[in-house]
Amino acid sequence: MSKLTNAYKTIGEVAKLLSSKSKKGQLIPPHTIRFWEKEFKQIKPKILIGKRRYYDVKNIELLKKVHFLLKEQGMTINGAKKILNKNEPLKLDETSNNSIKAANLRNKLKKISKIIKTLKLNK
Repeated sequence: MSKLTNAYKTIGEVAKLLSSKSKKGQLIPPHTIRFWEKEFKQIKPKILIGKRRYYDVKNIELLKKVHFLLKEQGMTINGAKKILNKNEPLKLDETSNNSIKAANLRNKLKKISKIIKTLKLNK
């Protein structure tokens, strides 16, 4: 028997849900979600007996946005905070979308450069 879509979900269920939304399909560990809670004050799960976290639909949608901005778009936490603090739907205009893509590309180039340096040192 599965839960209703609007039922509260545990941190493990949310982690699986976010991982299924990921382009890379990587599992999002629960400690990452707890870290995002500290960084993004909009995310407020219900914490009940035993300090277990339960997320409603609103919080899950916020986590999906955070995941998209950080993991898929390669934004920094501060950049994602700025977008989420605007309280507007997550529809990036073409200019900001291009700047995000450029920043993401820059990050990927840095990683590739580090890998190349490591490979040269190991020869």
